[in-house]
Amino acid sequence: MDHRALSRLAAPVPALAALLALALATGCTGGTVQGRPGASGLRDPYFPKAGNGGYQVEHYELDLDYDPADGELNATAVIIARAGQGLSSFNLDLSGLRVEGVTVQGEGARYNRTGNELTVRPAEDLKKGEVFRTEVDYSGKPKAVADADGAKEGWIAMKDGAVGVGEPVGSMAWFPGNHHPSDKATYDITLTVPKGYEAVSNGELRSRTETADGQTEFVWHSPEPMASYLATAAIGKFKVTTGRTASGVPLYNAVSPGEAAKSAAPLARLPEMVEWGSAKFGPYPFSTAGAIVLPGETLTYALETQTKPVFPGAPAEEELVLHELAHQWFGNSVSPKSWKDMWLNEGFATYAEWLWEEDHGGVSAQKHFEAFLAGDTEVDRDAASDWDAFPPAAPPGPEHLSGNPVYYRGAMVLHRIRQEVGDEKFLALVRGWAADHRHGSASTADFTAYAEAKTGHDLKKVWDVWLYGEGRPKG
Repeated sequence: MDHRALSRLAAPVPALAALLALALATGCTGGTVQGRPGASGLRDPYFPKAGNGGYQVEHYELDLDYDPADGELNATAVIIARAGQGLSSFNLDLSGLRVEGVTVQGEGARYNRTGNELTVRPAEDLKKGEVFRTEVDYSGKPKAVADADGAKEGWIAMKDGAVGVGEPVGSMAWFPGNHHPSDKATYDITLTVPKGYEAVSNGELRSRTETADGQTEFVWHSPEPMASYLATAAIGKFKVTTGRTASGVPLYNAVSPGEAAKSAAPLARLPEMVEWGSAKFGPYPFSTAGAIVLPGETLTYALETQTKPVFPGAPAEEELVLHELAHQWFGNSVSPKSWKDMWLNEGFATYAEWLWEEDHGGVSAQKHFEAFLAGDTEVDRDAASDWDAFPPAAPPGPEHLSGNPVYYRGAMVLHRIRQEVGDEKFLALVRGWAADHRHGSASTADFTAYAEAKTGHDLKKVWDVWLYGEGRPKG
């Protein structure tokens, strides 16, 4: 994300409901119990109810029928998961929307709702290691939700369309799932919209079909694992352009017509950026690249949605395009194990901006680093920001996950490593980190251990002072 960009079965009758709630709470419905309830949250330090325990999702198949005229969504979510324990019940994260039916392994399942938790009780307990299929039919008018820092996420209605964005937990506003970045899965997303609209999502466009009832169906496929907060569905009257990078990576850009002229120059450099990133960080980690440019002021931030970052109006600077592209390696392919590890996303993406500028005749990363130490806004306009307000690896709360220290001091941590180990070992570290954790999740502890092992240097002082230390480091 870049907050800096703009300154950035129907429900049972009451008596049965009480009995079902008791059964779900105890995992007991009579007879021998094979499983136990899965946890209703993963105890993330900042979002303890996000995600769910007891299973890991392997694949989502979302079928979304949306009409911008009335804002109504009719949808089915198929979730293929593997049980990590015997399960008598499990939870899915879902905000709002009407659940109209749930099946597990093809059989009707009982369910109930409490807040953003959809608790599902299969007809038979699931065994540890069992791969199971859950199907949820749901509908309603999906809503935007407020992020901890006041930004909007979830399902954002536009004047003539809508967009689904999810960082950190907004994806539960438009599909049920295990909404934590540590649980990554592949996706197939089908979007059916009125004729005349474009519908864009992650990955590859497999088909576009005009239906007999005047609709258009778009089928998108994401073969690489994706954290749910990186999923998107954008519906509008976009201008679509396609192409390829020099090495053959397919490109798909969807731009709101009113933003097309202003977007042309920054997006024109996207193919070059993909090639540069591949040389600097290692092979581009996904099968496609591109961008979605929304009507201006739809959002207050850009977001690194997988393969097609979302921009709120035309990107004002090419560095913003580069920032969101860099996330495809750092944040998307290598995802955080918890939201406390956010600096691994934003510190790397910010440092990628400095490296891009350094390699293209602009200010060097060293000059950026020195500018922040000196508060020199002539070199970097953000140098006088509160980049030292807290340690990047320890934001005080969820409202600070996109705070300046996460971006700028996070980038400065990386530069301090570079200063300690030299350019050759630093670039080997960056490439190795992206390669060895490709399509996985990693924590800050994973990174600090990896950095020392990869470079052969004791970096304890860097961690103590820059990553975890309070106050302003002196250099």
